Amino acid sequence: MKKVIIYTLSSCIPSRLLKHFLRENGVVFEERDISDPKFYDEIVEKSGQGTTPVIDIDGRIIEGFDKDELKKALGLSLE
Repeated sequence: MKKVIIYTLSSCIPSRLLKHFLRENGVVFEERDISDPKFYDEIVEKSGQGTTPVIDIDGRIIEGFDKDELKKALGLSLE
């Protein structure tokens, strides 16, 4: 199973959509809210910016909520 960490912000609509998508597809993930300064610093280090959502899949960083890219990275059906 892939290790999935998502960096979100509670007020970010794409972050909410991402969480719904992951749950819908049975993906177990760890959520880190960037309103916590340590997670904000972590996201900037990983992605070079402080915007959400950012997804870390086994060290592969995906910025934004792109269903097709996420499906490929997670090995989900592209249907």
